[in-house]
Amino acid sequence: MDVLEVPLIGFAGAPFSVASYLIEGGPSRSYQKTKAMMFSDKSLWDSLMERLTDITIESLVSQIEAGASAIQLFDSWAGSLSPEQYEHFVLPHSSKIFEALFEYSVPRIHFGVGTGEILHLMSAAGADVVGVDWRVPIDEARKRIGVGKAVQGNLDPSILGGDWELISEEVIDILERNAGQHGHIFNLGHGVTPEVNPDVLKRVVDLVHNFRTAS
Repeated sequence: MDVLEVPLIGFAGAPFSVASYLIEGGPSRSYQKTKAMMFSDKSLWDSLMERLTDITIESLVSQIEAGASAIQLFDSWAGSLSPEQYEHFVLPHSSKIFEALFEYSVPRIHFGVGTGEILHLMSAAGADVVGVDWRVPIDEARKRIGVGKAVQGNLDPSILGGDWELISEEVIDILERNAGQHGHIFNLGHGVTPEVNPDVLKRVVDLVHNFRTAS
């Protein structure tokens, strides 16, 4: 087997988001069924989350042992929760995952969508890096995340379908907002959509690298 010379990032869905898929049967606008279980049957909810937490730890450890250079925990739907709900029903389980991975000495990334109001809690879960979507300016996100953490993000993926002048302005704005700060992984605020031209992504990467070199 050939050995890759590029780093690989392992990933897993966070317990809350995986639980939401199981309960809702797919993506949801309100996550009504998921929240109904949380609020009406805490014992069942805790049992489900504990099982998913253990499975997630096993999966991520396996990826690290197979050569992953970093891991990322995706809590895609955590933004549907209030800070109080997240802290009570979700945070303990996400924290357990990051704590279990600490001994492996690989960077641990925590990401969610629409999580501007819970960034401080996601930071408290124990990851080394907190991913930020495009809804919160990255300098404001840093304030919410707190010191001692790197940030990842946060270009709006939909902008990649626009003209290059707009794309470059948005990229530079993010970089300038982060100027002088340590620990920034430039990235999109969510995934790359299928219709995005790979050449545009390459231009974005080149722009980021050149900006960093120039500064």
